[in-house]
Amino acid sequence: MKSDSLVIIPTYKERENIEQIIRTVFGLEKSFHVLVVEDNSPDGTAAIVKKLMPEFSGQLFMEERKGKLGLGTAYIHGFRWALRHGYEYIFEMDADFSHNPNDLLRLYDACANQGFDVSVGSRYITGVNVVNWPMGRVLMSYYASAYVRMITRLKVRDTTAGFVCWKRKVLETIDLEKVKFVGYAFQIEMKYSAWKLGFAIKEVPIIFTDRTDGVSKMTNSIFKEAVFGVITLRFRGLLGRIKPAASLKN
Repeated sequence: MKSDSLVIIPTYKERENIEQIIRTVFGLEKSFHVLVVEDNSPDGTAAIVKKLMPEFSGQLFMEERKGKLGLGTAYIHGFRWALRHGYEYIFEMDADFSHNPNDLLRLYDACANQGFDVSVGSRYITGVNVVNWPMGRVLMSYYASAYVRMITRLKVRDTTAGFVCWKRKVLETIDLEKVKFVGYAFQIEMKYSAWKLGFAIKEVPIIFTDRTDGVSKMTNSIFKEAVFGVITLRFRGLLGRIKPAASLKN
């Protein structure tokens, strides 16, 4: 079954969630393809995906990597795969149902029908829409996004959001070779680069529900990268160092 849309799902130790999330995506009214970027999970996540691939032949794909190399590198690996295979709309989504697969349709609509280049599943565009997080983590996330906006002037309220639809032309224009960060700062860097390059970004309100199965991947080092990385981004923007990929300069 053909599709213009690819959902990239990075995985590390997601055996509790991966089959259900894949089946839910394929049950949507619009056809999506799924690429799992699997970082050598020791719990058998890859085996579950392989078991499903014959059932969803031509729709479900997997790229296996040698180890846990970081969220940002997983998505860049997936972006390059998507561009090589001709997809027009490329999505980021977690495996753990913190992102509701039904919202893929709304993110798609914002880019395919409303004229936006990037759509972001936003926890904060209509208040604070987060379920199952302790208050301390809600406040940390909310004020981290406010801090990012203050430093970078980026006009996105949920700067660390990981539920995103990118039009192909955006990923072709951003110089993926120069993306520096691997954790949540990756999400900030990608949005900031798209904004600085003149692309239109739409925030689509979602309800974010923290995982009920599996283990969170958030660490202190990832959070520190996000806090301090934005200063670097701001200086790169001020110095005019965020430029289109070399292949587009000629």
